[in-house]
Amino acid sequence: MKTENGFTLMEILVVVVLLGILAVIVVPQFSSATMQAQVSALRKDLQTVRKQIELYEQQHNENRPAATGETGNDFEQRMTTQTDADGAPGTDYGPYIERMPTNPFNNLDTVRVGGAPAGINAQGWRFDPATGQFQADDGYDGDSDGVPDHAAF
Repeated sequence: MKTENGFTLMEILVVVVLLGILAVIVVPQFSSATMQAQVSALRKDLQTVRKQIELYEQQHNENRPAATGETGNDFEQRMTTQTDADGAPGTDYGPYIERMPTNPFNNLDTVRVGGAPAGINAQGWRFDPATGQFQADDGYDGDSDGVPDHAAF
């Protein structure tokens, strides 16, 4: 008698259906975990940079790392290199951070100083020289209410 090796069409079909059901159950859980990881990374980066801005202000006579009319490059340079008490290149203070973190929601590590409120997705971050606020500048609106979710972090 001849024996046949392999799977029947019905067995293969059952396995494919089961894999499809598992994918429908598991994939949304992974995307939720990914979103939570991005939010966690964003909050951590905001907290780190904000603390370093406070330290900068304490060491620079309450001056902020960028003033009205300055650019994101000015902000980044003062935060990532050594400065003197006036914020000019020197050896007295800093650097405060190694490099600007990347915003996980738009993959940008650039800073915008002033201008439109945070959330227009022009840069990775927005620094307000008038208030000293450092915010995420991505336009992610997960709840579709017309207000960028991360601007309030």
